[in-house]
Amino acid sequence: MLPLIVGVAAWLGMLLVLYPSIAAWFSAYNQSLVIGSYMQHSEVGLEPSAAEQIRLARAYNAELSSGALLAPNERLPQGEGTSSANSGPRYEELLRADPSGVMGRLRVPTADVDLPIYHGTSDAVLLEGVGHLEGTSLPVGGEDTHSVLTAHRGLASAKMFTDLNLVSIGDTFTITVFDQVLTYQVFDIKVVDPSETETLRQVPGRDLVTLVTCTPLGTNSQRILVTGTRVEPTPTADEVAGSTAPAPWTFPWWAVILAGGTAGVGVYLWRATRPRPRREAAPEPADA
Repeated sequence: MLPLIVGVAAWLGMLLVLYPSIAAWFSAYNQSLVIGSYMQHSEVGLEPSAAEQIRLARAYNAELSSGALLAPNERLPQGEGTSSANSGPRYEELLRADPSGVMGRLRVPTADVDLPIYHGTSDAVLLEGVGHLEGTSLPVGGEDTHSVLTAHRGLASAKMFTDLNLVSIGDTFTITVFDQVLTYQVFDIKVVDPSETETLRQVPGRDLVTLVTCTPLGTNSQRILVTGTRVEPTPTADEVAGSTAPAPWTFPWWAVILAGGTAGVGVYLWRATRPRPRREAAPEPADA
């Protein structure tokens, strides 16, 4: 019985250590499928058309009357901006290529981010990918716009914005909306308290995007703000990368470790529990 307990405990311990890698792999795989589906739907059969949806999004941006507010003592950003117009489509209906609600794709090469962008910042949304902070500009570019995108950091089940702290001044990231690829170059990185929201406001004449996540890991008492300004025209390399669907999966190295560890535990249990042949007693010497 003891070898069995030891073997099972060792296998479960290995599984516990590998769980973040396993969960992150499946999360990235699912996100790549979502992005691939979004890009496929963006190419054909859109109603309204991509051009019309982008026009409506820009009209929405032009009518915004206030920016965003990071709610004090909240772990995640909450939208507090308002729109001065009520006649246009509702927020959730803008930039929708399919029923999944994906509005675009965010790529941050330095942070190994390639994620779908969804409407809003609810807990359900932020478990799936990047959330767009309602009340800030929709991410379609243009002067006098400031879009805010947020994601979790430090999840055991997905990488998301965990490595956003690796981004440096001068790095670039891209946003893909339908067939439009926008490049932004990072010019400002700061750590702020949740109540410090001045830098999320629109700036006249500028086209800005800020990426937001919580810090430090495990405490989440502050926010990292990574702000980029539009680069025009979009570099050719970014156009190609942003309009190409991500690879559906990368090689799961964790599976090799899991298979090897399982085999090792199996060999241990076999050797520890197999019946051992009895050694025959040596014959007693005959009397002289």
